[in-house]
Amino acid sequence: MLTGTALASEETQLIQSINSYRSQAQACANVASQELPPLTFDPRLNLPASGSVNLQQVLARASYPMVTVQAITLSGPRDAQSAMKAVQESFCQVVLDPQFVDIGVSRADRDWRIVLARPLQSGGLGNSQAEGQKMLGLINAARSVPHQCGDQTYAAAAPLSWNDSLSAAAEAHTRSMANNNYFDHKGRNGGTPGDRAELAGYPGQQIGENIAAGQDSARKVVEGWLASPGHCTNLMNPAFRDLGAAYATDPKSDAGIYWTALFGVKQ
Repeated sequence: MLTGTALASEETQLIQSINSYRSQAQACANVASQELPPLTFDPRLNLPASGSVNLQQVLARASYPMVTVQAITLSGPRDAQSAMKAVQESFCQVVLDPQFVDIGVSRADRDWRIVLARPLQSGGLGNSQAEGQKMLGLINAARSVPHQCGDQTYAAAAPLSWNDSLSAAAEAHTRSMANNNYFDHKGRNGGTPGDRAELAGYPGQQIGENIAAGQDSARKVVEGWLASPGHCTNLMNPAFRDLGAAYATDPKSDAGIYWTALFGVKQ
């Protein structure tokens, strides 16, 4: 997902490689990461490739409303492929951190700077139920037309119906992630999405779950999921009939805001 000013090919290729890496579960620091939606290119994060940079000052001058920022500096990679190898070997925890939503990459010869950041939430969100219903509308709009999810092509699918039991399960998991500062399909008690749906009273024959963090609107979340093969597959799966969705915030958490969508078909 690249927007804004066009980048030189090697920088573009590195962003695409990082997003491809994020789109699949990865083993990093002895922990398996979750599938993550792509980072969005923001030209304000294109900082000088070498030299000392005060990230907070530079981003403030660029009018980027930063909450969290981290920079990776590399010296030596001759191309995007070599740079990506260095990122995987030494900085997997940074690029697989779910709190980051934006990226900028700059290069000068063999010097690279990769900046990942999360901006302030723009505000204006309704309550969890209202935003969940908004997400339902966005997902049904996506399902109304064919989509390519990675290598798989999906035809248009029937719209999903709102389900209060799935909504309750989604809200409980989202609140748990926000309040306990984690990002995982496995709950604090080890429960799975299917376990949560069953406990909430949904007799699911098949359950799917998408989670997201950092994005401050339902639209951004759904766009990110559509650009991520695994998430996109849940959105377009014609077997699913029901949806419940919710968000929760906690300013003490790393990502600030978390989202869960539970998809189901009853037994």
